Amino acid sequence: MSKIVLVTGATSGFGRECAKMFAKNGDRVIATGRRADKLQELKKELAGCDIFTLQFDVRDKEEVFKSIGSLPTAYKDIDILINSAGLALGLESAPNALLDDWEQMIDTNIKGLLYVTKAVLPTMVERKTGYIFNLGSIAGSWPYQGGNVYGATKAFVEQFSYNLRTDLKGTNIRVSNIEPGAAKTEFSDVRFKGEIEKAEKVYEGYEPLVAEDIANLIFTLSNLPVHVNVNSLEVMPTAQTWAGFSIDKK
Repeated sequence: MSKIVLVTGATSGFGRECAKMFAKNGDRVIATGRRADKLQELKKELAGCDIFTLQFDVRDKEEVFKSIGSLPTAYKDIDILINSAGLALGLESAPNALLDDWEQMIDTNIKGLLYVTKAVLPTMVERKTGYIFNLGSIAGSWPYQGGNVYGATKAFVEQFSYNLRTDLKGTNIRVSNIEPGAAKTEFSDVRFKGEIEKAEKVYEGYEPLVAEDIANLIFTLSNLPVHVNVNSLEVMPTAQTWAGFSIDKK
């Protein structure tokens, strides 16, 4: 039986691949994002699939609730929410980082995720069914130089996922926090603000994850029996491991 799947950040990266994966497997997909042209490209690519697009910025609380509240009847009963919209900006140490970058990451990665989740939850709770996937990161568990606020936002996503799951006991709603490691998407292009050469260097010399890897994992989890909940899933490319402790020797 087909499901109704709402994907944020569907214009690129993990979100785009998730939208494609579910749509091509016969599910009804609500693809959301800021860029209307990219949403139309996705819809064209998925011609013949059941896909409905919503253009909004997850940082805009009023627009989020208005857009999701205006869904046609055929798309209102959302079965799966994939909170994929998010970004990292800059890799400077905390004293040199831009406050505007910090605020944008907080507004997108934390507040945007909260707005969309809050807008979707009532219907799931009423129907006593649903699955929420939050895109966290290994940065939420493992600090690295320059990760500062980005890592902090993903730590929030992790704890929110766990607490959300606790609050939803008895509703049959599942919640998973997906924590990817190094993955080659538009992530580094955005982090380095279009400096493509700098972004490409992040992935030199090894095979990183790609967006399709994460989409495959999410699709697989979504099709597990309903009594099974994977609370968190940390996944890295084989070439990547933990950095270990760093000591500043004088």
